[in-house]
Amino acid sequence: MKCLLISNSTMAGEPYLDYPKHNIAEFLGKEKVNALFIPYAAVSFSWDEYENKIKNRFNEVGHDVTSIHKFDDPVKAVEQADAIVIGGGNTWNLVRVMRDNNLLDPIRKKVLDGTPYIGWSAGSNVTCPSIKTTNDMPIIDPKGFDALNLIPFQINPHFLDKKAQGHAGESREDRINEFLVLNKNMPVAGLREGCMFLIEGDEMKLIGIHPLRLFKYGKEPQELDTGQDFSFLLNG
Repeated sequence: MKCLLISNSTMAGEPYLDYPKHNIAEFLGKEKVNALFIPYAAVSFSWDEYENKIKNRFNEVGHDVTSIHKFDDPVKAVEQADAIVIGGGNTWNLVRVMRDNNLLDPIRKKVLDGTPYIGWSAGSNVTCPSIKTTNDMPIIDPKGFDALNLIPFQINPHFLDKKAQGHAGESREDRINEFLVLNKNMPVAGLREGCMFLIEGDEMKLIGIHPLRLFKYGKEPQELDTGQDFSFLLNG
């Protein structure tokens, strides 16, 4: 399995998908790859717009994408893909449309067979066993919380350490601890913005400008730096 799981698409004040573009280029390799792009997390703008946005950035670093909505048979498009890219947006809508198109099992099989996978935000969320640690509002019934189950732990992308000033509600950490009470055997990786996981086979490392905050039931959260070996998370 070969995956690049990115916390967020954009750093404040920077162009869309700019900060991880060289990581994406290195991940895909020197030869041009035309990846299959899955835009279903987009809700307030069209899939054509999303495809063009991603295409422009991928073209900058020598690669390309074609959106799955351009194909008559989405399952066949997955089966024939040289790489799969799933963008951010609303995780609930992403899973719903993937499920409606019978894509969860074909994508999982394809990635487990070695096809490179890139996801950011919602696209990272769906690699987890479930979408229970997404930050997104459930704007649509996804017909089940189970996701691609490519990794044996949960990711919380865009992880924030503190509450916004003046906010009296629960923090991100409070919500994750609620999840752990009801899902005691499932670790949660708080993936801060500007960071990503690189998975190659049974090895995984953290790339980025911040440490990871790892949550486990009944234990104090751990701060793990980029130099550490994260492969233990793949062992379940």
